[in-house]
Amino acid sequence: MKDRLWWRHLIGIAALVFALVPIIFLVSAALNPVGTLSTTSLIPSGASLANFSKLFHDPNSPYVRWYVNTLVICGVSSVLNVLIGVSGAYAFSRLRFRGRRPGLTGILLVQMFPNFLALTALYLLFINIGSVLPAFGLNTSLGLIVVYLGGAMGVNTWLLKGYLDTIPVELDESARIDGATEAQVFFRIILPLARPMLVVVGLFSFVSFLNEIILAGVFLTGSAHKTLAVGLYGLVSGNHNTDYGEFAAGSLLAGIPVVLIYLYLQKYLVKGLTAGAVKG
Repeated sequence: MKDRLWWRHLIGIAALVFALVPIIFLVSAALNPVGTLSTTSLIPSGASLANFSKLFHDPNSPYVRWYVNTLVICGVSSVLNVLIGVSGAYAFSRLRFRGRRPGLTGILLVQMFPNFLALTALYLLFINIGSVLPAFGLNTSLGLIVVYLGGAMGVNTWLLKGYLDTIPVELDESARIDGATEAQVFFRIILPLARPMLVVVGLFSFVSFLNEIILAGVFLTGSAHKTLAVGLYGLVSGNHNTDYGEFAAGSLLAGIPVVLIYLYLQKYLVKGLTAGAVKG
């Protein structure tokens, strides 16, 4: 029996190597003092922390500021994204109203079109918004957060609705008999029971916003307002084979929040992903 399973171990080892080699190369590039890809090898020679020092002391690249901007924008956007998504999912799952099915279909159809199709319209819209409310205009974190929230009622609503459909309706009815309001049912019963799926949606949203560069690159132009994705891209854009050491160091540090969040929330992730796979 063990002889028949050798190929599974081989596939597992190959997948592990495939996943680890880019990370090892990134670490090697970050420790390479020359700062070019052509001189970077899988095992670094003459390793140095010069790229990290340059990253934190470069006056043209306020990396710490980019880091803070990213955590604020991604954190706030993820929380609000989950809240809006689960609110819509609760309405479509528990309430019965005219236009419910067309509304669900419409949400799904809108998601077929990528966000950047509306880039020009959003840009012109926020120019006008900025003239009235400067805090929500271009080159502001609040403005970008509002743009990100425009897609909150999308796939997340469908995903969360499927999960909420598995929660017995009898729990809602029992709570209402005991005098609970609709808000109390939502916040005290539904949200705690849906916590695993909320964590999954929130984490995926956080990672998505962390990697997003098209909208952030258009809306955030000032150096002090950029996110990590936009700022790090600026280190290498238009400069072939230069500043890649600093870019690799910044990318390596940018992955720390995601790793820590994954480790902290892994028990909820397992529950949420498993439930989402078998309950629809």
